[in-house]
Amino acid sequence: MGSNSVVDMIQASSKVHFSGFHVNGHVNGLAQKAVSKETISASGEIQRQPFVIGVAGGAASGKTTVCDMIIQQLHDQRVVLINQDSFYHSLTEEELARVHEYNFDHPDAFDTDHLLSCMEKLRQGEAVDIPKYDCKTYKSSVFRRVPSPFSVSLIIILLIDICGLRIMMDTCDDFLTAPSCKNTNVLGVVTGFYLVNPTDVIILEGILLFHDPRVRRLMNMKIFVCTDSDVRLERRIRRDTVENGRDIGTVLDQYSKFVKPAFDDFILPTKKYADIIIPRGGDNHVAVDLIVQHICTKLGQHDLCKIYPNLYVIHSTFQIRGMHTLIRDAQTTKHDFVFYSDRLIRLVVEHGLGHLPFTEKQVITPTGCVYSGVDFCKRLCGVSVIRSGESMENALRACCKGIKIGKILIHREGDNGQQLIYEKLPNDISERHVLLLDPILGTGNSAVEAINLLISKGVPEGNIVFLNLISAPQGVHVVCKKFPRIKIVTSEIDDGLNEEFRVIPGMGEFGDRYFGTDDD
Repeated sequence: MGSNSVVDMIQASSKVHFSGFHVNGHVNGLAQKAVSKETISASGEIQRQPFVIGVAGGAASGKTTVCDMIIQQLHDQRVVLINQDSFYHSLTEEELARVHEYNFDHPDAFDTDHLLSCMEKLRQGEAVDIPKYDCKTYKSSVFRRVPSPFSVSLIIILLIDICGLRIMMDTCDDFLTAPSCKNTNVLGVVTGFYLVNPTDVIILEGILLFHDPRVRRLMNMKIFVCTDSDVRLERRIRRDTVENGRDIGTVLDQYSKFVKPAFDDFILPTKKYADIIIPRGGDNHVAVDLIVQHICTKLGQHDLCKIYPNLYVIHSTFQIRGMHTLIRDAQTTKHDFVFYSDRLIRLVVEHGLGHLPFTEKQVITPTGCVYSGVDFCKRLCGVSVIRSGESMENALRACCKGIKIGKILIHREGDNGQQLIYEKLPNDISERHVLLLDPILGTGNSAVEAINLLISKGVPEGNIVFLNLISAPQGVHVVCKKFPRIKIVTSEIDDGLNEEFRVIPGMGEFGDRYFGTDDD
C-alpha cells in the first residue's frame, strides 16, 4: 500500500474535528486536502477569507485562557490558534551569551515579516509552516524530511492492532508522544514546525500584536485582555519557574528591567486599537460569551460582508430560496416571474428602509396607554435605473406612500464603460435620502455612473442606499471600494460574471423577462 493511499485512508476514517486546532501542540496535517478544498469559492476565483481575531495584552494576562474559551464555544467551526511567540527571532551566539540582557518584550524581538507572510498564505488558501520556538534554547526552526512509507504503515498497523478497524486520531496522538516518535509526525515530518491549514477562524495571540499597523489591518476583531499587574506578575513567576525552569531571581530581574517597561512603552499604548477590552481575562465569562455570539453572526454572513461592513444580504429562508429558484428557472412563465420578483423586491425594499435614520416618538394607543416607538424618515426619494430598475418602483410606492421617484438612463458600451443618456431627478434631491433601484449588480459600472451623478447633484454618499435582488462579487468590490459609505442591500450574492459580463448563475435579462420583451 502506497503512502498516499494510507494518508487518504486516515483522512477518510479519522473524521477529525477541527475546533481547538492549536499551534502550541502538534498539528494534525492529515486533513489538509479536506480543509483546503473548502477555502475555494464556487466560482473558483475568490478565496474564502478567514475571520481573523487578534488577542493582545500583557504577559500572563490570560490571553491563552480567553482564546481557549472562544475555541471551545466555536465547536462548529474550524479554528486555529497561532501564537506570536512562534515568530521570535532566533538568538545569535553573541546574544545567547548575554541572554539575560535580551529584551523579549520589545517589538524588534519578533519576526513580523514572517508572520505577515504566513498570514497572507493562509488568507490565500495555502497551508503554511509555523516555526516552533524553543523557550529554553531560544531557537526556532522550520525544516522537514521526505515522508516515510514505512513509518506511516507502521502507525497504521499499530492503530489497527489497538483499535481494530477503527482508526482514531487520539491513539495516533498518543503514539506521537512516545519517546521513540516524539520528533516525527505521522507523515514522517520532523516537528521543527507546525503545519497549519486554511481554516474558518484564525486567532492570533501575542503581547505586541497591535503594535504593527500591517498586522492590525489583517484583523476582523481586536481584543485586549486587561489584568491587574500584580496578578500578571504572580502568573509569570509561576510559569517561568515551573514550566521553563528559570530561577525566580532571574525572572524578577527580567520583569523589572524589561517586562514592565515594555508593557508601559509598547503594549499598553496599543490598547486604544482594541475593538473589545476584556477586564479580568478568562474570568470574564460574560464578555467571552458576547464575543462568541458576534463571531458566530459574522461567520454566518457572506464572505464579502466580512470585508465590507456597508454590504447587507437579507437573511435567507426557505421562502426566499424558493422564490429565487422560481425566478431563476428559465422555464418560469412571465406571470410567475413578475409575481415572485415583486415579492422579493418588496422584502429588499423593506430591508433597505430599515437602514434609514429614525426619530423616537411616543403615541397614545386606543386603550389610553403610551407607546414608545419611532417615526419614519420623512425626506427620502427613489431613483430607478431605467429600465430594470423601474420594476422596483411599485414595491417602493407600496411601502412609502407618495414618495418621489427620479429616473436615470445609462447606456452600456460593452460593459467596459457607461454613458449617461437621461436623468430626471427631484430638485431637492440633495436634501433627501436616496434609495437607488437596480435589480442586478453585475460589473458595477452602471451603478458607479449612477452614484457619481447623485453625488454631483449634492447627495451625500452616506445618504444613498443601493437596492438590488442579486449581486456579482465583482460589482460589489467595485462599488464598495469606490463608495465605502454607501449601503448596498441585496437578497443574494451570485458566483461571478462570465465572459460576456453576465451574472452567473443569474436570472437572465431581468428587464426583458419582467416586462415581457424577451422573444424567447
